Amino acid sequence: MIKAFKYRIYPTDDQKVLMSKHFGHCRWVYNWGLDTKSKSYTLTGKSPSKFDLSNLLPSMKKQEATVWLKEVNSQSLQASLENLDMAFNAFFNKQSEFPKFKSKNNSKQTFTIPCGVEVDYDHGRVWLPKFKEAIKIKLSRKIVGRITKSTVSRNASGEYYISILANDELELPTKPTLTDKHEVLGIDVGIKDFCTTSEGVVVENPKFLRSTQEHLTLLQRKLSHKQKGSKNRKKAQLKIAKLHQTIVNKRTDFLHKLSTRLVRENQAIAREDLNVKGMMQNHKLARAISEVAWTQFDSMCEYKTEWYGKWYLQIGRFDASSKTGNECGHYYKELTLDQRTWICPTCGIVYDREVNAALNIRDWAFITWNREQNEIKIPTDGGKSKSVRLKGDKQRKPKKVASGKVFAGQKDVSARTSESPTL
Repeated sequence: MIKAFKYRIYPTDDQKVLMSKHFGHCRWVYNWGLDTKSKSYTLTGKSPSKFDLSNLLPSMKKQEATVWLKEVNSQSLQASLENLDMAFNAFFNKQSEFPKFKSKNNSKQTFTIPCGVEVDYDHGRVWLPKFKEAIKIKLSRKIVGRITKSTVSRNASGEYYISILANDELELPTKPTLTDKHEVLGIDVGIKDFCTTSEGVVVENPKFLRSTQEHLTLLQRKLSHKQKGSKNRKKAQLKIAKLHQTIVNKRTDFLHKLSTRLVRENQAIAREDLNVKGMMQNHKLARAISEVAWTQFDSMCEYKTEWYGKWYLQIGRFDASSKTGNECGHYYKELTLDQRTWICPTCGIVYDREVNAALNIRDWAFITWNREQNEIKIPTDGGKSKSVRLKGDKQRKPKKVASGKVFAGQKDVSARTSESPTL
């Protein structure tokens, strides 16, 4: 099992200069490789591989125009070409856009070290290739396993970090068998409250960005009055970057603590697949949605369930978890975003919007998991199957067929009509 350990490092002035050379040289090699591959493909229809480009580096170090490439770790230059190759593979697999040239003006600068990193726990130092002296490091925890790869980064606020990947050679824990829906914790996220669980627990939204908005606005107003290219403008930019970094650190700490606690205390975590990118198109809610970082929270829950041997389940993004009564299954089409509670016209139960959604997420996710494990179709109340899916299903948009049903992968589920609920 491979895990990442990220630490703050404190290089000296001379070490910062050498790190800046690593950032710049690796960025230049990446851009050179991208330009070479693009031009070659335009002229010949073929592009050189990462091995072909790596074989050209030794001869380039002997040329007068590029002899400065000797100043940095050669393996870091090769790692830049490896990252470029991964970017092209992601593009061809339709996972990202075409690779872009890197800029020295980017707020974050990085370079990768494939091997040769040593950590001194007794003196709080880390040894990097090409650096004559060890670098001071703040070790918050001990690295478990064999170090495979490391990445040094510098953010916009001028802080330096090193992220170390280590392989502990251990297998992932075996996941338990779920026998009851109450072993699954349904989580419904929101803006007013960060999330509500199927157990009725409400986690408040800390609103880290909103609490510092006045201070941030003041700093940005001062920045707008500074002359472009002046030292005072750079100082003002640094103050804004440090404030943003403080917000990011608080949010990340909150998400890590919450996700770890939820995963450890439950056998399975159930979430709904939200179209966050589409929701961000609403300019009235875009800032609030980006502030809560739902995607980052889901990512943390997903990989931590693998670490601890728990289940991470998801229901479809078009399942009306808020508008469907958990007790009777009635679909309340008139529910609007500003209604936090609603009375079911069928059974008369007063539903809390978030708690009801969390309960439906829990129940529908458990039904899907049970059907996946037993390879049978389990109907819900009323004899109809819910259009839900387990995390990892590739077919997200079922294809409608003439029989009035749709097929999600190999599973037969009920078809949706023009009156079907949407989130």
